[in-house]
Amino acid sequence: MTVAPETVVLAAFLAFCRIGGCFLFMPGLSSVRVPIQIRLFVAMAATGALLVHLWDHIVPFVDKRPQVLAPMIVSELLIGGVIGGLARLYVMALHFIGSAMAMLIGYGGMGGTAVEEAELQAALATIISFSALMLLFVFDFHHEIIKALVTSYDVAPLDAFFNPRAALVDVTDTLSESFLLVLRLGSPFVAYAVLVNLTIGFVNKLVPQIPIYFISMPFVIAGGLIIFYFGVGTLLTLFADGFLSTTIGR
Repeated sequence: MTVAPETVVLAAFLAFCRIGGCFLFMPGLSSVRVPIQIRLFVAMAATGALLVHLWDHIVPFVDKRPQVLAPMIVSELLIGGVIGGLARLYVMALHFIGSAMAMLIGYGGMGGTAVEEAELQAALATIISFSALMLLFVFDFHHEIIKALVTSYDVAPLDAFFNPRAALVDVTDTLSESFLLVLRLGSPFVAYAVLVNLTIGFVNKLVPQIPIYFISMPFVIAGGLIIFYFGVGTLLTLFADGFLSTTIGR
């Protein structure tokens, strides 16, 4: 069956809306370190590669009427943004616990260059964020994101408008599961901070003449870094497993 050229262009544009909306928020590609032109070219290349596989899901629903096409474009942008945003929420939870871990061991006073964000971030949190992001790419999570985009046309077809209720449920579940996971991952540092600060507080009450807080700070940081050295491998492994099973599985 011969398809009009304008129908092909509209189909490619609708596919680009969902794919580009996802790439706009997904971890790694949405980093401020990645130029906007690179993001655009990657989204266009992915659209061209996936359009053949999505042809039957898009072309039959293409409508040239503006009153139908405009809501469809908005819906595709929102659906793609939710898919990429769910993965980004998971990584933002890791950023949160990384900054909290740096603060708990007293190593978060000096900010350093962040990997994905433009603002300053503690050096320990930057190491955790960069290592986790690299591990996710090693495990081909970007391929899973593309697979999720393809399968999303079965769950959210082109002729069905964006469902905000279902999207809100997915966002709420992702926030709950991701923050519970990272809190479990950071629990050794929470316990260490509580124990060490209680001990320092008791000692400071016993000998108030000695500046215990300033004397103990290097030892507190050293103890926290030792815990980080022995636990960072398990932390990143559990995070990657939870990301792939929870976010991509959703």
